[in-house]
Amino acid sequence: MKAQFTPYLMSEDARAQAEFYRNALHGEILSVMTHGQVPGTPEENKDKVMHMAMTIAGENMLFLSDSFESTSSSRRIVLSLTFGNETEALEAYRNLSEGGTIKYPFESQPWGAYYGEVIDKFGITWQIVKQ
Repeated sequence: MKAQFTPYLMSEDARAQAEFYRNALHGEILSVMTHGQVPGTPEENKDKVMHMAMTIAGENMLFLSDSFESTSSSRRIVLSLTFGNETEALEAYRNLSEGGTIKYPFESQPWGAYYGEVIDKFGITWQIVKQ
């Protein structure tokens, strides 16, 4: 069986979160669909993001949507980015930690890689690895 894996994040503010990732991870927003594009959407939800597609750190796809429920748990999903270049890995780590919380410093690990973990300002946990 083959399948494509694409993380899909439910957000309190998908536009702001996507803009943060666009800057932090050199991403690009590819498309945005709002609930207002669907007939019958209540007026208060028309500007909410139904589906947003973007790339991050190269060609990695990420989808986002405004959630109608609380998105409070940072361990509900953990995203891992593996880099071949230490400078790029450290840049991503630093960028994602802005306004967030450093869980584990980005440093050499006993298994031979560099590793660090942050919770970004939107509550998403990121593992940054340099192989």
